[in-house]
Amino acid sequence: MDGSYRTLSNQSLESNILFWGQENCTPNYFFKGNNVRDNYVIHYIQKGKGTFSSANHPSVSLKAGDVFILPKGVPCFYQADGKDPWSYFWLGLSGIKIKAMLSGSILASKNYLRQVQGSQFYQSLQKLFDAAHSPSSLTNDILIEALLYFTFYNLNIEYPAKRRKNSKIKDDQLKTATTYLRQNFSNSSLSIIDLCNKLDLSRSYLYILFKNNMGLSPQQFLINLRMEQAKEYLTDTEKNIQEITRMVGYNDEFVFSKAFKRYSGFSPKLYRQNIHNNSK
Repeated sequence: MDGSYRTLSNQSLESNILFWGQENCTPNYFFKGNNVRDNYVIHYIQKGKGTFSSANHPSVSLKAGDVFILPKGVPCFYQADGKDPWSYFWLGLSGIKIKAMLSGSILASKNYLRQVQGSQFYQSLQKLFDAAHSPSSLTNDILIEALLYFTFYNLNIEYPAKRRKNSKIKDDQLKTATTYLRQNFSNSSLSIIDLCNKLDLSRSYLYILFKNNMGLSPQQFLINLRMEQAKEYLTDTEKNIQEITRMVGYNDEFVFSKAFKRYSGFSPKLYRQNIHNNSK
């Protein structure tokens, strides 16, 4: 078996190519490493055939012209045919935008596509693979990033996911995001970037998801959670302002007090006084 492999050094938070490779497999060859990947790896079969399976999906026979993807965190198995082993190239992708861009295509649900060789998606994928071979430079890094987005654009245009399923995915993403914020808002180190990394979503996608469904940004949703909980502590407990500051996810009492006044119109101390006066 012969092939080539290279890891790339340019890194982007939202999307980038981590590595690329190409392999002419021997009969019945299968990957013996970790079958659960830390990133997305997309394969294009150039010739021959083999079998591919991923968790909760049946095994399928694939051949030249087909594409399969190893999703991040999903167990997968793939093996070359015993008589006509496949050759393929692959691209390892990472970044918080990859999952969101992939979700618009049926590739996200099936993990494979058949006979894409005549598509715009394949043409841009091939150009992306070719660009990844070039030495790193500002112009080539820009080209790679542009081709990466164009590849996903063509993927979503030519092989779109079913609209109903895509809508359900967004509902699930929003539910997961709000639950995570509710459960962790008291952690002072929590940030929206943490949430994006947790869900493998870009910050811009998450912003639109919250704005379209809740009318506010993820950051404002987090602030609202903290402020409403602070109101409860000020109303129902005798805890001092410094304790409440820590309990709702702030390290600095001044920063908390300023945020609370902006939210409620009163300082924490005055809010508590007003509540107590009105209850008499």
